[in-house]
Amino acid sequence: MRINNKKSFITYMTVAIVGLILINMISRNWFFRLDFTDNGMYSLSPSSKSVVDKIDDLFTMKVYFSDDLPGEYANNRRYLQDILEEYAAFSGGNIRFEFYQPDNDDKLEQEAQKYGVMPVQLQVIENDKLEIKKVHMGLVLLYEDKREVIPVIQTTTGLEYDITSKIKKLVDKNKRTVGFATFTGQAVKNQNLTQLFQESYNVTPVNLAQDVPANLELLLVNGVTDSVSAEELDRLYKFRGRGGNVFMAQGRINADLQKQQGNIIKSNIFDFIADGGFRLKENLVLDQRSGQVSVMQNRGFFRMNTAMDYPFFPLVREFGNHLIVKSLEQVRMIFPSEIEIDTLGNIPVQPLLYTSGRSGTMQGNFNLSPIQNPAFQQLNQPGKLVAALSSVTSMETGGVSQILLISDTQFFSDDAGASVPENSIFAHNAVDYLLGDSELMLLRSREITTRPLEEIEDGARTRLKWINILLPSLLVIGLGFFRWKMEAKRAKSIEEIYG
Repeated sequence: MRINNKKSFITYMTVAIVGLILINMISRNWFFRLDFTDNGMYSLSPSSKSVVDKIDDLFTMKVYFSDDLPGEYANNRRYLQDILEEYAAFSGGNIRFEFYQPDNDDKLEQEAQKYGVMPVQLQVIENDKLEIKKVHMGLVLLYEDKREVIPVIQTTTGLEYDITSKIKKLVDKNKRTVGFATFTGQAVKNQNLTQLFQESYNVTPVNLAQDVPANLELLLVNGVTDSVSAEELDRLYKFRGRGGNVFMAQGRINADLQKQQGNIIKSNIFDFIADGGFRLKENLVLDQRSGQVSVMQNRGFFRMNTAMDYPFFPLVREFGNHLIVKSLEQVRMIFPSEIEIDTLGNIPVQPLLYTSGRSGTMQGNFNLSPIQNPAFQQLNQPGKLVAALSSVTSMETGGVSQILLISDTQFFSDDAGASVPENSIFAHNAVDYLLGDSELMLLRSREITTRPLEEIEDGARTRLKWINILLPSLLVIGLGFFRWKMEAKRAKSIEEIYG
C-alpha cells in the first residue's frame, strides 16, 4: 500500500512539474491581458504588433533606469518593463531587452552617455530631507547598424507610440518623401510639422516655380492670400494628374486679429479647389465651443490681459466617419471658412471635421472684435463643414489623386495651427493616410490628451445644480427618519416584552 502511494505521489509530482514547465514555455510567447480602459492603453495595440512583425533580425533594447526612484517614476519603470515584455513576446524572439542600473557603475554610466542617455536631476525626500538625486531614465533601441534613443522617460503617456514609431523608423527600408509646397514670394514657417514628419518620412521644401520632383507622392500646400502664377498652378495640376496627393490648408478670408477686420481672398487657387469637388464659401465660421484670446481691459485703475472665448477659433469635436479622424478628440482652428461639397461633379467627397450645433457664419462686413460682438449672440445654426477629403480621377492620365482640404489658411504655420498638439495628430494622421501608411494612425491618437465634459443646456445645468444641493440633504434626512422608526419599533418591542 505504501509502495503504491509512493509511486502515485511521484507520478503526480512528475506530471505537475512537467505541466508547469510546459505552461511556462507556452506563456513566454502566448499570453493575454485583461485591459478594461476604453482605448486599451495598457496593452500592446494592433498597430504596434504590425510594426513588430516587420523585424526580421535581432533587435536589442537597452534600458538605463535607476532603481530607487520616487513613486510616479517607479510606476513608469514597471509600465515600461510590462510593455517591453509584450514587444518581446510578439516579436517571435527577435526583440531582446535588458535593464541596467548605471548609478553606481562608471562603465555603465559612460556607456549610457555614449548612446545619448544623460542623467537627470530629481528632487526626492530621503531621511526627512529634500535632496537632489541624479538618475537615469532612458531607452536605447539598436537594430543592425542603426540606433534610436528616448533619452528621458518621465511619463507613460504616449510611450508606446514613441517606442513603436522608433522601431518603425529603424526597420523601414525605404522612407517615402513628403513635400511642403510654396509659391513665389510666399514665406511660411512650418518647422514644427517638418520635424514631426521627419520621424517617419523624408521631408523636403518644394518651390512650385520649379518642377515637382518625380519621387514625390504628397504635397502639403500652404494657404495663399493672392493669386499664384499660371506656371505654378499648372505644376500643381500636373502633380495631381499623375496621381499625386494634395493636403491643402486654405481659407476664404484673410483675417487680421490686430486690425480686427478681414478681407475676401481673390485667388486662382480656388479653381484648383473647385476641381477637387469643393467650394469655399466667402465667409467665416463661428462656434460657441471655441478657443480664447487675451484682451486688454480696464480693471479699476489698471489695464490687464483677460482671456475671453473667441468663436472665430472653433474647437472641433464633431468628426466624420473616416480613419483619419477616428479616435481624435479635438482639432483647433483659426478663422475657418465653410466648405460646400459639389454634388454635381460626381467626385466622391468624405466629410472630416464639423463645428458644433451652436455655430454661425459671418460674411460681407467682417467685424472680428472679441468684445461685445453682436455675431457672438447669434450662434444657433447647425454644424459647418470645415475639412473634407475627395478622390479625383484625371481625364487625361487616369491617375487618381486624393485632395484633403482644411479651411484654415494658417493650419500649417508654426505661429498658429501647427503649434497645437491636437492639430499635429490630425496632420500626421492625414499624411499617413494619403501615403497609404496607416500603422501608427490609431496608436497616435490613443492616449488621452483632452477629455472635456459633454456640454449640457442651461436648463439641465440648473436642474443638476439643485439636485446636487438637495439630494444629499434629503438622503441624510431619510436615513435619520429610517433610524428613528427602527429605534421606535425596537423600543416598542422591548416594552411589550418587559412591560
